[in-house]
Amino acid sequence: MRAALFIPCYVDLINPEVGVSVVRVLRRLGVEVVYPEGQTCCGQPAFNSGFFDEARGAARHFLAVFGRERFDYVVCPSGSCTTMVSHYYPFLFRELPEELEVAEGVGGRVREFSDFLANVLGAEDFGARLEGRAVFHCGCHQRRELGVLEEPQRILRNVEGLELVDWENEELCCGFGGTFSVKMPEVSVAMADEKIRALERSGADTLVSCDPSCLLHLKGRLDRTGHGTRVLHLAQVLDPRRGRVE
Repeated sequence: MRAALFIPCYVDLINPEVGVSVVRVLRRLGVEVVYPEGQTCCGQPAFNSGFFDEARGAARHFLAVFGRERFDYVVCPSGSCTTMVSHYYPFLFRELPEELEVAEGVGGRVREFSDFLANVLGAEDFGARLEGRAVFHCGCHQRRELGVLEEPQRILRNVEGLELVDWENEELCCGFGGTFSVKMPEVSVAMADEKIRALERSGADTLVSCDPSCLLHLKGRLDRTGHGTRVLHLAQVLDPRRGRVE
């Protein structure tokens, strides 16, 4: 199987180790991983702010890059960016039939990382080991748009040494919301703090998610408030080297 790696901006610029872990996990499963080097932002920030023309420009570039050669799938370690391409590109090009066909063709092959592991490869036990007590935060796009909630939790329950625990208000947004956190920082911080209080009550020492933007937001607030909680993307949990380049 041949898969193209779609790396979101937050991973590329802030947490590249997540991308490294994704590649390691996929290669261990026998997937041929290709990284199209011309890729840039998928256009989600512009789309979320209502700048549809600018979002279409980013989308056209994305579709050109990922449409140059045939991949079985495009794998992305982010629920929100996966949603942008698979769900909202068809909306952007709904009145442009030729481009809509391309958007649907490429978008139909884009899968979020945990979804790809569990529902395409049928893999949920990777022989991974990580000592700790963890909670899983499912990003809003992954939960409400993609419907991928149980898959990453089943994977985490198979990690030796890791206890996955329930936590209060698990379904609540972390408060990031892309440009929402910039436009309404007080509300955004209050939402993050509510999640952190629930995290404290759970007794967990590790926070895991499949969405790097949620992790960025929550880790920033955890660090600012003096918490020592370990924050990991699912791919890092499954990668023994946690994305380290040695």
